Amino acid sequence: MRAVRPLLLVVALALAAPAGAVQPDEVLADPRLEARAREISKGLRCLVCRNESIDESNAPLARDLRLLVRERLVAGDSDEAVVAFVVDRFGEYVLLRPTARGGNLVLWLAGPAMLLAGAAIALVYVRRRRTAADQGQRPLTADERARLNDILRAP
Repeated sequence: MRAVRPLLLVVALALAAPAGAVQPDEVLADPRLEARAREISKGLRCLVCRNESIDESNAPLARDLRLLVRERLVAGDSDEAVVAFVVDRFGEYVLLRPTARGGNLVLWLAGPAMLLAGAAIALVYVRRRRTAADQGQRPLTADERARLNDILRAP
């Protein structure tokens, strides 16, 4: 019985995995078109739920987008044409994986650029601290020692 418990736990977790939010009345009769629709839907963002695909979202707008994707596929559009149609209507924000060109290229490169800039600033800071620490440990010259003694003797 003890050996069965981990197996039951794995099965229960597998069954609890998120299922798509596609309703039975949305499913296309042609399995190939349905598979294409599901693949496209996984790459489109739900505009209500943010970082959730329309395939996983239960929002009414996500349902409308899923139906729109299926309508375009039934009309004979290619996968790229369907995605282009949705992007033309809602902007690139609807893509879960935006393209890395044009204005988006700045966003793609900003993160690594800031990381490199932060590393350079940290390196300069550490080097200056080491230099300052090294300068603070050198012994006083005879003139500096005499000046210090004069300052300490003054009332």
